[in-house]
Amino acid sequence: MNASSKKTWKAAKSPTCAPASPEPNGYLHIGHAKSIWLNFGLAQKFGGKCNLRMDDTNPEKEDEEYVESIKADVQWLGYQWDGDVHYASDYFDQLYDWAVYLINAGKAFVCDLTAEEMRAYRGTLTEAGKESPFRTRSVEENLDLFERMRAGEFPDGSRTLRVKIDMASSNINLRDPVIYRIKRATHHQTGDKWCIYPSYDYAHGQSDAIEGISHSVCTLEFEVHRPLYEWFIDNIPVPATPHQYEFSRLNINYTVTSKRKLKQLVDEKHVDGWNDPRMPTVSGLRRRGFTPKAINDFCEMAGVTKVEGVVDLGMLEFAIREDLNNISPRAMCVLRPLKVTLTNYSDDQVETMTAPVHPQNEAMGTRAMPFCREILIDQDDFREEANKQYKRLVLGKRVRLRNSYVIEADEAVKDADGNIIEVRARVIEDTVGKDPADGVKAKGVIHWVSARDNVDCEVRLYDRLFSDPAPDAGGKNFLEFMNPHSLEILNGCKGEIGLAQATLDDRYQFEREGYFVLDSKYSAAEKLVFNRVIGLRDTWRKNSKG
Repeated sequence: MNASSKKTWKAAKSPTCAPASPEPNGYLHIGHAKSIWLNFGLAQKFGGKCNLRMDDTNPEKEDEEYVESIKADVQWLGYQWDGDVHYASDYFDQLYDWAVYLINAGKAFVCDLTAEEMRAYRGTLTEAGKESPFRTRSVEENLDLFERMRAGEFPDGSRTLRVKIDMASSNINLRDPVIYRIKRATHHQTGDKWCIYPSYDYAHGQSDAIEGISHSVCTLEFEVHRPLYEWFIDNIPVPATPHQYEFSRLNINYTVTSKRKLKQLVDEKHVDGWNDPRMPTVSGLRRRGFTPKAINDFCEMAGVTKVEGVVDLGMLEFAIREDLNNISPRAMCVLRPLKVTLTNYSDDQVETMTAPVHPQNEAMGTRAMPFCREILIDQDDFREEANKQYKRLVLGKRVRLRNSYVIEADEAVKDADGNIIEVRARVIEDTVGKDPADGVKAKGVIHWVSARDNVDCEVRLYDRLFSDPAPDAGGKNFLEFMNPHSLEILNGCKGEIGLAQATLDDRYQFEREGYFVLDSKYSAAEKLVFNRVIGLRDTWRKNSKG
């Protein structure tokens, strides 16, 4: 927040923060999360209140499903609005009465221009518009026509109510804007009571005034709408005088945040719904395994400015890594299992290996892992031959099993097609927590699980949905830049036995693999499905540098 806006907030004795006022025509995304963080955060910081109001002035695109999702997302992010949820539709009767007031004052008129004709009359950025031929209708005629519009006597789109401001204004928003249009659509709150609906620009400021809002905070694209916001406040007998403040919206690379485009992804089934873990929606991030703290921390890092810019998606990924590194218990999970038979280990012998739940937090305790003759390692952790840079298991070489023995590989068993299906190796005795007595040390450390005692699971490796840093810039077709590797599903993965107790609230660091959480949609008692929240390192930054 810049210095001037800080002064404004400090000057308010008891600020009532602008409502977070999303339109319920889709699910909230990461950009909305920043607005929520800012609105509710300002209210908290300065001892004010924050309302949640649905901008439900366009019933054709709105749905109760979106209303419920918005409420759930705001609360999951850690915020609670003041009082009940508000709706612009709560004020439809009052808004209608104020429209009548404007007509009586000679400041509004019913216009019969078609949408196409209205565009032509509106003018351009360099040419003034022309006044509607219906602008000079009498107050009596306008009152009669407007009442008949409400009564449903005219076809959809045949007439509008406009306010008289200035068709020569340099701000096109002031060129006699429409404040009511005829639209027969069942509203999710008011049903079929209305067949005329107010515009957002008309409903916004007046709704703020009715609720006693002192600070109406919105994104920078509404800055050119502020003169209209203020015109309505000045020309209608509203009970309060709110003020609109703008900040730059959150633009993130490798991301699309247009609700229209996100809905297209859902409707055309490019993704698995609004809460697909690759989506930038709050519900998608939640299902992916992000935490409210990480999202709020990211919003704070991105900051509040009056200048448009693009934030690196890596900043959001950094925030979740930082949070999960501190809170996530560790576990081992083999994503692509390869059996290792320890030939000098008795078939009926079972030991219990102990490992810390979190290496930097002793208070989280320890976990027990059974160790036996047959274990599973990842296929990428074994090679028959390798150079010195390869620090994993190689024939004739040694490697340490994390929190267990050092082993040495002796033989690779292959199937008829030459694929390695088993490795035979030897345990180097007395090496749990110790180096080998013969002085030949292991070259690396790999993870493992018991081949007998483990949990079977599906693992979904999620990555960025788009491979282009600006997938919808400059008129590009964003669908052409979808990352074909944004989801890889691995079946037959094997996790350590303790993962059988995992819940939807648990996030784990699978050692050497990344951070994972149970999928809230597909996991069940008979089938564990883990989503990768994020990898341990930023591979995109590395790859972009070549």
